[in-house]
Amino acid sequence: MCGITGYIGSKEAVPILMSGLKKLEYRGYDSAGIAVLKDNKIKIVKCKGKVAKLENLLEKGAPKGNIGLGHTRWATHGRPNNINAHPHNGCNSEVVVVHNGIIENYTSLRERLISEGHNFVSETDTEVFPHLIESNYQDDLTLAVKKSIKEIEGSYAIGVISTRDPGKVVASRCGSPLIIGIGEGEMFLASDIPALLSYTNRVIFLEEREIATITKDGVEIIDSEGKILQKEVINIDWDEEMTEKSGYKHFMLKEIFQETMVIRNNLEDRINLSTKTLELNDLFLPLDKIKEIERISILACGSSYYTALAGKYIFEELTGIPVEVDYSSEFRYRKILLGKKDLTILISQSGETADTIAALRACREAGSYILALTNVRGSTISREADSVMYIKAGPEIGVATTKAFVGQLMCLYILSLYFAQVRETLDSSEINKIISELIKIPQMVEIILLKDPEIIKLSEEFHKYHNFLYLGRGINYPIALEGALKLKEISYIHAEGYPAGEMKHGPIALLDKTFPVVVIVPRDKVYAKVINNIKEVKARDTLVLAIATEGDKEIINIVDKVFYIPKTSDILYPILSVIPLQLFAYHIADRLGCDVDKPRNLAKSVTVE
Repeated sequence: MCGITGYIGSKEAVPILMSGLKKLEYRGYDSAGIAVLKDNKIKIVKCKGKVAKLENLLEKGAPKGNIGLGHTRWATHGRPNNINAHPHNGCNSEVVVVHNGIIENYTSLRERLISEGHNFVSETDTEVFPHLIESNYQDDLTLAVKKSIKEIEGSYAIGVISTRDPGKVVASRCGSPLIIGIGEGEMFLASDIPALLSYTNRVIFLEEREIATITKDGVEIIDSEGKILQKEVINIDWDEEMTEKSGYKHFMLKEIFQETMVIRNNLEDRINLSTKTLELNDLFLPLDKIKEIERISILACGSSYYTALAGKYIFEELTGIPVEVDYSSEFRYRKILLGKKDLTILISQSGETADTIAALRACREAGSYILALTNVRGSTISREADSVMYIKAGPEIGVATTKAFVGQLMCLYILSLYFAQVRETLDSSEINKIISELIKIPQMVEIILLKDPEIIKLSEEFHKYHNFLYLGRGINYPIALEGALKLKEISYIHAEGYPAGEMKHGPIALLDKTFPVVVIVPRDKVYAKVINNIKEVKARDTLVLAIATEGDKEIINIVDKVFYIPKTSDILYPILSVIPLQLFAYHIADRLGCDVDKPRNLAKSVTVE
C-alpha cells in the first residue's frame, strides 16, 4: 500500500518526486524518503512521519540530480522509524530500492545474504532487495534485477537505481501496481495515476513480473525470461485539477460534493434520457451470457463489500437471479463452487485490491465468467476480467471512499436493470418507471448537499459521544454498515452497523443515554417494522437520529433528530441515504480535529494481503 515515485530526465528530480509523493500519500504516511543519483553518488533523505516532514528536511538542503526515487510508507515489516523508512540501500550504497509489497521468504534470503557478508540495518523485508540485487550484479542492473526477482516469493513493486549503472531506473512488479509515465525527454514511475497527471497522461501499466528499463529517452520492457515486449500506451482522461482540493478543506468533502457529477457520468451514454431505455455500449458482455446466468457471486473488500450487499438486494429484486456476496479475502480460502453458468462480479475502486485480484484468478480457474466494476482503466482487475464496467468517479484521493461508493451503486442499478431488460424479468413499463426515478437522482443529491449546514449542526450535538449504533433494514442495512464504517474510519469513534430487526438479539444490551442510534427509516415497505425497532430503542432512553423521507410527519414525534431526504423508489433509497451519513462522519471527524483524508493506520489501496 506504499507509494512509489520515480523520475529520469533533464530536470531536477526532487520537486517532481515530492509532487508525486504528495499525490500518493493516501497510500501510506508512516514515513517518507527520496534518493537522488548524481556524479555516481546516491543521496538518501528519509524520515518517520508524513511527507510534509520530509519536505521540511529538504528545505534545509535538497540533493541535486536528474534521476531519483521517492517513497511514502505504510508499514508492514518493521515499525515506522527513520531506519525502516524507504529508500533502502545495499552494503556500499551502490544499489538503492523503493518497494511496495511483502517478501514472504525474506527471512531465509536475509539469513543467506548475512552469511555471505551482507550487513542489514533495518527491520524491513524490503532491505533484502538491494542486497540481493547487489549480490546478483555483474555488468547490468536490469539483468541483476531479473535474476533477483526469480528468488523472491510474495508481492512487490520496485524501483531501483544504482551508481554502477547510472543512466537508468529499473522497475518491476508482481502483485502490486506500477505505472510508467511517458514524457518528452523524460520518464516517470509511480504506484498510481494521480502522481503523474501534473506531467503526463500517457502511461504504460506493467504486468506481473515484467521488468522495465527506463532512460530519459524511453523504456524497454521485458518479461521474466528476457523477451522484449511491445506494450500499449494508454491515454488517461483524468486531469490534474481532479487531484487538487479546489478550495475545499479536505479531499473527502470535495469528493462528497462531486457525487452529483459521478451519478450523471454513470447515466450518460448508458441511459437514453429521451426514450428512457438502457444502452450499455461500454459493456462488452454477450447477451447469451446474460441469459444463461443461473447464479451471481459478488466479491469485494471494505466499503465495496457493502455496495455488493446492496447489489444482492438490487439484482434479486429486479432480475430474480440468486446472488451470493463474499469478502474477497475469505472467499479465496474455501472450496470454490462456481461453474460456466455463474457470473462473478468483482468490485474494486482501484482495480488493484490484492485479495480481490487473487479471488478473480481463483474464479477464472473454476470456470466462472468475470465482470469487474472498477474506477481505473488499465488496472490489474480491468485487464484480467472478461468484461469491465467503469464507475466513472475520477480520481478519489480521500482514503475513506465516498464518491466511488456512489459510483459503484450506480453501476449496480444500471447493470441489474439491463439484465432485467435482456432476461425480460421486468416489463418495459416497470423498467421505464425505475429509470424515470433514477434520472431524478442527481437533482435529489443536490438537494441533500444544499442541506449540509443541517449536518454541521448535527455534528455539533453528536461529536461528544464515543459509541454509535447504526440501524437499517432490507436494502438500507448495507448503508447502515457503511455509515458506521465511515464514522469509525475517520473519527476513531466506535460505531457498529446492524440489521434493525436483529438489534434486540444482542446490541440492545449496550443502549443507554450515552449510546446514540442512527436509523435509516425511509417510507418504504419495511417502514412500519423499523418504526417498531425505533420505539424499542427509545424505551431505553437512547438518543435517536433518523434519516427519513421528506414529508414524514410521524417520525419527528418518535425520534430526537431527523434529517430528511427526497422521496424516491424504495429500491433507490440507498444512494440518497448514504450521503448524509458520509457528511455526518466527515463533520464529526473534522470537529474532533482528525486528519480526515489520511486516517491513522489506513491506506487507500490495499495491495498486500
